[in-house]
Amino acid sequence: MCGIFGYIGERQASEILLGGLRQLEYRGYDSAGVYVAGSGSVRAVGKVAMLEQELLAKPRVGTAGIAHTRWATHGVPSVVNAHPHTDATQKIWLVHNGIIENWQELKSELGASGVVFASETDTEVLAQLIGSLYQGDIATAVRSALARVRGTYGLVVMSVDEPDVLVVARMGSPIVLGVGTGEYFVSSDPSALLAHTRSVVYVEDGELAVVTRTGYTILNQSGSTQTKATETLTMDASVVQKNGYDHFMLKEIFEAPEVVRNTIRGRMTPDADEVVLGGLESVHEALAALKRLTIVGCGSAYYSGQVGAHLLEQYAGIPVSTEIGSEYRYKRHFVEPHTALLAVTQSGETADTLAAVKQAKADGLLTLGIVNNVGSSIARETAAGVYNHAGPEIAVASTKACVSQLTVFALVSVFLGRMREMSEDEAKEILQGLEALPAVLETVLKTAPAIKTLAEKYGKYTDMMYIGRGLYAPLAYEGALKLKEVSYIHAEAYAGGELKHGSIALLSPEFPVFAIAPENELYEKMVSNIAEVRARQSPVILLTTEGASGASEVADDVLFIPKVHPALQPIVTLLPLQLFAYYVGVARGQDVDQPRNLAKSVTVE
Repeated sequence: MCGIFGYIGERQASEILLGGLRQLEYRGYDSAGVYVAGSGSVRAVGKVAMLEQELLAKPRVGTAGIAHTRWATHGVPSVVNAHPHTDATQKIWLVHNGIIENWQELKSELGASGVVFASETDTEVLAQLIGSLYQGDIATAVRSALARVRGTYGLVVMSVDEPDVLVVARMGSPIVLGVGTGEYFVSSDPSALLAHTRSVVYVEDGELAVVTRTGYTILNQSGSTQTKATETLTMDASVVQKNGYDHFMLKEIFEAPEVVRNTIRGRMTPDADEVVLGGLESVHEALAALKRLTIVGCGSAYYSGQVGAHLLEQYAGIPVSTEIGSEYRYKRHFVEPHTALLAVTQSGETADTLAAVKQAKADGLLTLGIVNNVGSSIARETAAGVYNHAGPEIAVASTKACVSQLTVFALVSVFLGRMREMSEDEAKEILQGLEALPAVLETVLKTAPAIKTLAEKYGKYTDMMYIGRGLYAPLAYEGALKLKEVSYIHAEAYAGGELKHGSIALLSPEFPVFAIAPENELYEKMVSNIAEVRARQSPVILLTTEGASGASEVADDVLFIPKVHPALQPIVTLLPLQLFAYYVGVARGQDVDQPRNLAKSVTVE
């Protein structure tokens, strides 16, 4: 949630700050603003383009500043609620990502001392608190204020009296320093730094960085100086460009074959009979003794985890449960020996998933991660894990990250299965199938024009239901999520057998059903469920494998996909669901890359 960018150097700050916000707009686009030292602040409601128009009318000149693009939590999108926020003296300027949990308590205290608030936000409370403590040293004031704060924050603070200083702090929200030549940058996401530098320093929870034109100092919570080496970003700058596609979402769907190649590269033995996962080697013995696993995630990552649970139980013989990240902490857990928690997350910063990891660590569980973002909070918090290597994902609706997550689950299932009951022949069958999978996905992507035509036909409806069984029940939920995210169509999802237990009451000729039914041991059951749907006169789209018996007779429209190994079939099945949602959203004239009310990285609980 929310994008932060900061700059200090010799160049004019405004255009650099705007460029950073454009790269970070996927994190929130309700409002945006900048503060430039010596020149003041400009804020605007809406996307960064609106702020750019304001800056054309009200230029801000200076070589240091901070900027913010907002996803609203406290207070509606408005100019007064937009960042940067200031204190009563307008000397302190601050941008913030996160939530201050004790903001009401602090606001009451400050109000009693005569402070008048201009906005509805928790962030202004923090700015006012820092202002009340400021005595000429902005770093000291920030440290003193944060000692009184409960909550999460990634923030950058400036003072009118100290225009050559940026103070950066982090607790639970991502923040990274970019180190240039005679200049420094601050960002919520390292991908936004690629236009300027590849040398970065990750600020950890509880740390505070003081950045000037000549260098930076990092302090821990007690005020002691920390020595930290710079790290080098290895990501390709081209991944944050559309490269000729109309939208990032479509580009990222079409990157699926390369995502699979990158995910499996170097992770199989030459004979494709064993999986090599270096990120799990440090806990190899614990994994060999593993008796139970809990997978946690939110949104698409949760549905990927549900597919992963099926694979791990089927192929590795490990009992697996799945938990929604936002619910995990609020129930009683019965911790047993040889159990572990596996967190699944694209950003590595999802606050609810991170909180689940911390709870599991406190309970003494082994914590593992499947994470796309190298250097992220969850990657650092877990004991071991696997990186996706999907590359940055810019569109808010997750697509290529899901493909990579399902690919990793196939790898992990073989990795753990070979420690247990999986034969070498079965491992080879899955792994050789993975090697061939990119070519299969390229074949699926060639059906995009047909899927577009189908999407235009069904885009007129206001409701839709997705159904599936077994591995494909989670994919039904994922398909419905994608559709509602980018088209705003009301979409439900159910396991096929659950229709008759209540949800069938929704069906009518105006309520189409998208049935996901590759031909497998549950295909006949799904055909029966489809018959129940058609008896209620609902139009039916069937997504099934090539050669499925009677497919054209049981549905109004059929999408065929290649048949692959059952452990890999969900990956192939996922792409048509993503393309259908994308094309429906486009047909309905929606902004599919930046859907309303959403943000990419959910760093608030």
